[in-house]
Amino acid sequence: HVQLVESGGGLVQPGGSLRLSCVASGNILDNAMGWYRQAPGKERELVAYMTRDGRTNSVDSVKGRFTMSRDDAKTTWYLQMNNLKPEDTAVYYCNTDTGNTDYWGQGTQVTVSS
Repeated sequence: HVQLVESGGGLVQPGGSLRLSCVASGNILDNAMGWYRQAPGKERELVAYMTRDGRTNSVDSVKGRFTMSRDDAKTTWYLQMNNLKPEDTAVYYCNTDTGNTDYWGQGTQVTVSS
């Protein structure tokens, strides 16, 4: 079993920055991890992804603004979000799987507004 806890969301003005954290516990060992977001009335979408060996990728809408990283212990993943835009407003979730089971955190709200 795996537990994921996101934090770091909040209200920020356009152009501002936030760093989200996803702390994983339980049966975690070199997991891949994804950051997703879901805006009101929209489907959940993948934002950024890190493979087990640390390679990252992100969707075009956040390239150059969002950066995904993790700590050396491979138990905490981060999403550094710079130059935030109103369209980045959403609940952000981290996600991993252990083969047969998909795990999600409870989400953290990011609101970009002046």
